[in-house]
Amino acid sequence: MGRLFGTDGVRGLANDHLTVELAVSLAQAAAIALARTTREAGRRPRAVLARDPRVSGEFLGAAVAAGLASSGVDVYDAGVIPTPAAAFLTADIDADFGVMISASHNPAPDNGIKFFARGGTKLPDALEDEIQQLLEQGEKLAPTGAGVGRIERFADAEDRYVVHLMASLDHEQDGTLAVRKPLEGLNVVLDCAHGAAAGVSPEAFALAGADVTVIGDAPDGMNINDGVGSTHLDYLAQTVVRVGADVGIAHDGDADRCLAVDAEGRVVDGDQIMAILALAMQSRGELTDNTLVATVMSNLGLKVAMRDAGIELVQAKVGDRYVLAELGARKLAIGGEQSGHVILTKFATTGDGVLTGLHLAAEMVAQGKSLRELADCMKVYPQMLINVRDVRKEECATDEELLAAVREVEAELGDTGRVLLRPSGTEPVVRVMVEAADEATARAKAEQLVDVVKARLG
Repeated sequence: MGRLFGTDGVRGLANDHLTVELAVSLAQAAAIALARTTREAGRRPRAVLARDPRVSGEFLGAAVAAGLASSGVDVYDAGVIPTPAAAFLTADIDADFGVMISASHNPAPDNGIKFFARGGTKLPDALEDEIQQLLEQGEKLAPTGAGVGRIERFADAEDRYVVHLMASLDHEQDGTLAVRKPLEGLNVVLDCAHGAAAGVSPEAFALAGADVTVIGDAPDGMNINDGVGSTHLDYLAQTVVRVGADVGIAHDGDADRCLAVDAEGRVVDGDQIMAILALAMQSRGELTDNTLVATVMSNLGLKVAMRDAGIELVQAKVGDRYVLAELGARKLAIGGEQSGHVILTKFATTGDGVLTGLHLAAEMVAQGKSLRELADCMKVYPQMLINVRDVRKEECATDEELLAAVREVEAELGDTGRVLLRPSGTEPVVRVMVEAADEATARAKAEQLVDVVKARLG
C-alpha cells in the first residue's frame, strides 16, 4: 500500500476506494494513535464526529463511529456541520481528536475522512504515517463490557459554533463590550454549495444583522457542489446582480473556503480577501509581526500590494496545511490560499469560510466601502496556468535547458511578472504558470515555456 493520506486526509470514491471496512479500520487505528495519552492516564477518550451532507457520509459516519466505539472511544456525533466547526468543537470540549467525513469541493460520489488532533489542529505527516502503519498491521483495541465507547448526539454542536462565530465579531469600545449588529444594512447573497454550510451560514449572517438571500441551501445528498459553490461562481454572480445585493459569499461543500463577488458580479478571490483583511488588521495593530502567509500560487499583485503597505509576505508550498505550518511556527495572525482557504488564527485552527465571509462583510460596513473599493487595494496581475500532461515531471527542477528558458522569460518580465513551474503531486503533469502586466504577454510566455517543457520532458 502506498501512502494512504493525501494532502487533506484519506479521500476517494465512496464504496469503492473508500469502503466501510477501510473506515472502520482507519477509525480503530486512529483511536490508538490519537488517544494514547488519555488512555494511559486511565481516562476515557472522547472524539467529535461530523460530516457534510453527501449521501455516503451516512454509512461512512456509521462505520467510523463503530470503529471508534469498539475501541473504547466515546463519540460525540455532531451530524452535518462545516469542517471548521468540527475543528472548533474538538477544541471547545477538549476532545482527544475530531473526525470529519467530507470530500470538500469534490463531486458527490467522492468522500474523505480527515482527522483533527487535540485542540482542533491538523495532523502532522508523522502522525498520519503512524495511523497508516497501525492500520496495515491490523492493530486495534477490543475492550468489552463497560470498556466500549458510547455514541451520543452532540445536540448543541451547531449552536456552539454559531455563538463562536458571533463572538469573533465583538469588539471593545471605550472599555466596554459593544452590543451591535456588525452587518446591519448589508444585503448579502450566500451560496452554500448544497453543503455543510446550508444551516449555519445563513443563521450566522442573519444574526449579525445582514439582509440575507440564500442559494445552494437544499442539500439532498447528491447535489453538493453541483453547479454552485466556490468552484461555480456564475450563478452567485447572477443572483447578486439580479437582487441588487452588496456582496455575494460562496462556500464549498464543507465550508472551509470563502470566495466573494462584488455588487457588479465580479469575482474577489482568496488573495484579494487576504489583502483586505490583512490591511484592516494592520490598521488596528492586530497583524502579528506585520506578516501575511500565502502560497507560491498567490497572485503577484498580492506581493506588490503587501510590499507597498510595508507588510511582509511569506509564501508557503501549495496546500493549507503548509500555510498552517508557517502560521504556527511564526505565531502569525492570518494566512491562506487563492482558492479561498483563509485562516484567522485568533479564531480558528483551519480555514473557515463562514468566519472569513463574516469578517469580510464586517469590513465593508466598518469602513463604509463597497467590496470593489476594498478589493482595489490589490491589482490582480493576469495569470496564465497551463497543465502539461504525460511528461517526466521529476526532471522539471533539474533540466538545465528548461531552467535556462525559465530564467530568460523571468528576465524579460522583470518586476512586472513571474514564472512558476511546479510538478503535480498526484499525476504526470507539470504546471506552467506565468503572470504578466497584460493577458497577452502572460499567455505568450506561458505557451513559449510549454513548448520547452514538451520538448525537454516529453
